[in-house]
Amino acid sequence: MRWPSWAQSLSLATLLTTTAIAAGPDLTTIHEAGRCALRGHCGSQSLFGSSLPCPDNGLAETPSDDLRKNLVSVCGDAWADTKVCCKEEQFDTLQSNLKKAQNIIAACPACKTNFYDLFCTFTCSPDQSLFVNVTQTVPKGAKFLVTELDHLVSDDFGTGFYDSCKDVKFGATGGRAMEFIGGGAKNFTQFLKYLGDKKPFLGSPFQIDFPRPSSNDFGDMDTVVSDPKPCNSTDERYKCACVDCEGSCPALEKVEVAGECHVGLLPCLSFAVIIIYSTFIALLVLVVVGHIARANMRRSATPRLLQDTTHDDDDEDDVDTIRMSAGYASERPAKQYFLNTYCNLAFSRLGRTCARFPAITVSASVLVVALLSLGWLRFAIETDPVRLWVAPDSDAAQEKHFFDTNFGPFFRAEQAFLVNDTHPGGAGPVLSYDTLKWWFDVENRVATLKTPENGYSLKDVCYKPTGAACVIQSVTQYFGGSFSQLDKDDWAEQIQDCVDTPVSCLPDFGQPLVIQRLLGGYNYSSEPITKASALVTTWVNTNYNPTSPHELAKVEEWERSTQTLLLEISKEAKERGLRLSFNTEISLEQELNKNTNTDAGIVILSYIVMFFYASLALGSTTVTVSLILRNPRQALVQSKFSLGIVGIIIVLMSVAASVGLFAALGVKATLIIAEVIPFLVLAVGVDNIFLLVHEFERVNISHADESVPDRVGRALGRMGPSILLSASTETVAFALGAAVGMPAVRNFAAYAAGAVAINAGLQVTMFVAVLAWNQERVEAGRMDCVPCVTLTGKGSNRDVNGGGNGMPGGYGGAPFSGGLEEEGWLSRFIRKTYAPAILGDRARVAIITIFLGIFTVGLALLPTLELGLDQRIALPQDSHLISYFNDLYDYFGAGPPTYFVTQNVNATARHEQQELCGRFGTCEAFSLANILEQERKRPEVSFIADATASWVDDFLGWLNPQLEECCVDPKTGKPCFEDREPAWNISLSGMPQGQEFLDYMHLWLDSPTTPECPLAGQATYGDAVVLDEKHLTIPASHFRTAHTPLRSQQDFIQSYASARRISKSIEEHNPGLKVFPYSKFYIFFDQYATIAKLAMALVGGALGFILLITTVLLGSLATGLVVTITVAMIVTDVVGTMSLVGVSLNAVSLVNVVICVGIGVEFCAHIARSFSTPSASVLERAPSSLGPPGPGSGVVTRKARAWAALVNVGGSVFSGITITKLLGVFVLAFTRSKIFEVYYFRVWLALVIWAALHALVFLPVALSLLGGQGYADAGSDGGLEQDLASRRYRALLPEEEYDSDEY
Repeated sequence: MRWPSWAQSLSLATLLTTTAIAAGPDLTTIHEAGRCALRGHCGSQSLFGSSLPCPDNGLAETPSDDLRKNLVSVCGDAWADTKVCCKEEQFDTLQSNLKKAQNIIAACPACKTNFYDLFCTFTCSPDQSLFVNVTQTVPKGAKFLVTELDHLVSDDFGTGFYDSCKDVKFGATGGRAMEFIGGGAKNFTQFLKYLGDKKPFLGSPFQIDFPRPSSNDFGDMDTVVSDPKPCNSTDERYKCACVDCEGSCPALEKVEVAGECHVGLLPCLSFAVIIIYSTFIALLVLVVVGHIARANMRRSATPRLLQDTTHDDDDEDDVDTIRMSAGYASERPAKQYFLNTYCNLAFSRLGRTCARFPAITVSASVLVVALLSLGWLRFAIETDPVRLWVAPDSDAAQEKHFFDTNFGPFFRAEQAFLVNDTHPGGAGPVLSYDTLKWWFDVENRVATLKTPENGYSLKDVCYKPTGAACVIQSVTQYFGGSFSQLDKDDWAEQIQDCVDTPVSCLPDFGQPLVIQRLLGGYNYSSEPITKASALVTTWVNTNYNPTSPHELAKVEEWERSTQTLLLEISKEAKERGLRLSFNTEISLEQELNKNTNTDAGIVILSYIVMFFYASLALGSTTVTVSLILRNPRQALVQSKFSLGIVGIIIVLMSVAASVGLFAALGVKATLIIAEVIPFLVLAVGVDNIFLLVHEFERVNISHADESVPDRVGRALGRMGPSILLSASTETVAFALGAAVGMPAVRNFAAYAAGAVAINAGLQVTMFVAVLAWNQERVEAGRMDCVPCVTLTGKGSNRDVNGGGNGMPGGYGGAPFSGGLEEEGWLSRFIRKTYAPAILGDRARVAIITIFLGIFTVGLALLPTLELGLDQRIALPQDSHLISYFNDLYDYFGAGPPTYFVTQNVNATARHEQQELCGRFGTCEAFSLANILEQERKRPEVSFIADATASWVDDFLGWLNPQLEECCVDPKTGKPCFEDREPAWNISLSGMPQGQEFLDYMHLWLDSPTTPECPLAGQATYGDAVVLDEKHLTIPASHFRTAHTPLRSQQDFIQSYASARRISKSIEEHNPGLKVFPYSKFYIFFDQYATIAKLAMALVGGALGFILLITTVLLGSLATGLVVTITVAMIVTDVVGTMSLVGVSLNAVSLVNVVICVGIGVEFCAHIARSFSTPSASVLERAPSSLGPPGPGSGVVTRKARAWAALVNVGGSVFSGITITKLLGVFVLAFTRSKIFEVYYFRVWLALVIWAALHALVFLPVALSLLGGQGYADAGSDGGLEQDLASRRYRALLPEEEYDSDEY
């Protein structure tokens, strides 16, 4: 029987196939030189799979001429005369894969050579069987496909290979090449494993295992590839640049970390002041013990012949009177100080004139204020933080302007954090299939959102580096924003693969996504992405200068709509057990404005409380509780509530006039001015008003028979010099701040100085006129607040019949209307109890010791005062941005980008190219790129984390003709430098210069960045280089890197300082370069480079002027020194308290430090003035406990004058400033604004407490010990005359209404 021919053929084929399968694959059974292990392609396992090699243990063969030529061109001259174990199709695949790797590692010749040697040897070596052993195959028809094999590589070569590639940078992204070719391997075994792992779409199509040669017995197998080229090779053909090789880098100078001097745990300043204070205490103890011992010896040696008669302090008034008549008057100061006499006479004349012509004075004052207030027509508030806190002529401001002008403003970033931390157990994984599905939808909703006003969408406002796709940094962009690409079972592995090799999952905008910007809350190096507890998405939008208002309004409109959408999405997240925090570029400004509106009510309430108290307290000396109970109708006449209202109005007038004046001059106001200036002027103005009113009441007693204008003149003559002293010192202290470059401080200082000066002028003119009017009202018996109503009563000057002379018992009339007391309870307490108590010898020693101890603590705390202003403090406590900033610090794993900007560098010339570049053999050792690379390797001091994106290196590398997909001549279609002489090389010889450089630059900047040519400049450097065709230069360019994650204000400050140091180092090593650092946050932290020195200069300068002015006006250097030291102690103690209560030093607190000087002077000036020129009538009543006066007894005289100063003005200082300020400050405690609670409530409360304690406790004691010479009061007619005058008028008072223990 005969079979059909087709049947015979089928039977033969079946037989042959069966025989082949039965024979099995040609595995590597023989391992010897000249024999292969695999050869050729036998097909693929799937339709879309890569071709797999055939197992072949046959002998090596001589290649064809074409194959040998190609092999030599790619793998080197070593292949010129050898047999091979590869075929053309294998070599084509090898060449294609090597080109992909070359795009990444070509910058380092050693890495490239080792990479090529490894895979050229693996693919084509004639001794392939010695180091390759096929371990697994699968049948494919009549053939077998290799699916797994062992590849022996020596440890020496593996180590050398890894070391040559581990630091190579992938220029287009600034990332490490090892992330792309080695999966971020940390050693050579991980590197080889990654290279050999089977990756169907990118990588090896079959599994290559790299067992260690020493781990098993491999029989006849041996390693072949050897002699790895080190990256710092002395052979220029293989030497890599510093940027890609640590061994090729020069050593940078060691950075001396700017640390504080410490003794143990204590800063040196703290240690020093503690030692000094301890020494003082020890000496004080020795002196006190010696004094006691000496006194005891004297007491035991000298018999007491007479018993001393002691008097209780409460009963010494009669003794004081006897002392006065017994010669005390001869001991009081008799010499007058000429300047004080002149000021006294001038103010007396001014007071009499204003009191005689009150209507003219008030009208003129109002007219002047009205004219100055016309400047309100030009009033403007500066809210731009850049213009507020940065001097326009500062380096930071000019650098920002340069950057914005040449490269455009920094991008607008809209960012969201999705966090899984709502459970009691703490943070948990945020990624799940369902969460990702929802989040893909969220991003799609944001992308398709259209604004209700004009229908703008994300595509209309986003940043598009390639001209098409928006920059969105998110996990979703690994998959083009399409959720359908995620597999439900393998989604975690898909994302992990993209994280491991970002270049394999490029987003639509063409730049690899760094995982630190996408996920947070887990260890990036040791934990899988499924452990992440935060998902981060950033939408990058184009920013515009204010000169493009339409475009800016467009993006702000989209941001407002997006903010509304994200608020709704946050509710959805909460329903899923997650938390969403977010920020749009306009969110911060909106929240700060909301904060300001919240503060306005509290500030106004604070002012109202102070105004109301001041108005009531002014009448405390004439309207007492007993008077109200005995004669309420008289109290209505004696009340000074309307006078207090006028005083407050004058304060507001001075503020209005100052604002108008400086607004007319073009000085913009700030929110600080609106919130602080009235508070400051009220502190100064109310105290002066209290002093004038209280002194006028005393003059009413001592000179009651004089006319009202004369009495007003006497009062102003005595208090005017004191007002001049305080106002001049405060004005000068504030005016010093106007010399500061920081606009917020400068403008505040100008407004404050103007308001204080104008307020003082109105007080000695307008208020004096109103004071005279008020006294005439009182003496006419007209009611306060309703002067048209005249109250009548027994003995009044206007009784029912119209008669009477207004003397005793009346409601008005003479200064002593019935029941009027000379002093209130506070004045009596100070005179009889408080002042004698603190001026006792033991008390003075204790007070000096305690206050010096407090001062020591304040000095010791100065080094601990931190710098900065946390954004979260400036926000309302219920702001959604607080959680955003918390998440930013906690979960964002990347630092802010920073740029090193070059100005006017002629990069078309070779020398400047060498000063910039880092990847070529002739680059300067300390070139810009090399220095930045070295700084990256010490992030603990440089705060630089990322490799530098160097445009000059990538541009010159793009010209490499071996990168066939990069620079292509548009005319010939060939690689640009393919036939160039000299050929492209790493020595820069023959590289383009001048016009040719710019021509190629244009071509490079227009070339799209693709996986085939990642060095192209369009996406990465499109806005990084400015070309000047006319002058053939590069007027501006930047080199981008990034900081380490910055998680505190201190980190931001130090990173800015480090960037400044680095740019200075670059300029020092490269004299032809002008470089500055720029990052978006630098402009806000520039102030901290000099703020400590600025604060010391302001305070030191103000103290110097205080010393000068007080010395001149008081006529005593000693007294001036005491006042200056007291103010310095107040400021020191306040700053020390700031350190304790968590208030850092910044522009806001610097304003408060300046305020501390002014308020400190206000507290101290009046007491010092009253000490230098004590009131004779008050001085003569000094208690005997202060010591008997005697010739040359200066100590006793100082004690008596200190007592007189306290009695004379202590009550006004306490009630006029201390209580007024405390009431206003306590209201601020209820603010919802954290910045007000921290920077105003805490600081001002400390200021009021420390200033009051120093002025009312320390200063009198210090003056009693160290005060200078006293002078007679030029406005006094003598204590005895005044006292007799007061007695004469008191004698006219009815017995039942005279209640005084004074006489």
